[in-house]
Amino acid sequence: MAAVRFLIRGRVQGVGFRAHTRHEAQRLGLAGYAKNLPDGRVEVLAVGEPAALGALERWLHSGPPAARVEGVSRADVEADEREGFGVC
Repeated sequence: MAAVRFLIRGRVQGVGFRAHTRHEAQRLGLAGYAKNLPDGRVEVLAVGEPAALGALERWLHSGPPAARVEGVSRADVEADEREGFGVC
């Protein structure tokens, strides 16, 4: 199991980014969460298999149709036990 924290910037709030991210993460079998940050970015913490994390990262670079992603940063973090994928 691996864990990654993604920070996504651009037009990513108010466009369904978190809900679409949850759907994609669940499809990939990942646990974690997506939440809006006060500075306009979205934070995604994802826990699961490395291949699934890579697939989610590729998806995050475009996001849902209404989003305009300008950048995605990635940081490996300590994996913890999580169930499901939530939206905060």
